[in-house]
Amino acid sequence: MKRRFILLLLAAFLWTIPVLAMLVTGEVRWTLLDFAAAAVLLGIAALSVDAILGRFASPRARIAAVACLVLALAIIWAELAVGVFGSVFAGS
Repeated sequence: MKRRFILLLLAAFLWTIPVLAMLVTGEVRWTLLDFAAAAVLLGIAALSVDAILGRFASPRARIAAVACLVLALAIIWAELAVGVFGSVFAGS
């Protein structure tokens, strides 16, 4: 339970980075929908990491599974942000 709280707290911290960037520069322009999508993605990622850490006993398996999860998150994030693959979900 403590691990889950820490992971969700880390996700919340990462979620606030764009807010701070919007205060500092005009280059970052997120809408409420962008923040909602980021909250869902980061929340699911945090809960998935918690599940991975609880399921796998081997440190090697944990690292591999978390690395795959982070890679998937990065690909989804990039697609939503700039449309790397040109799907219907592309943000631009």
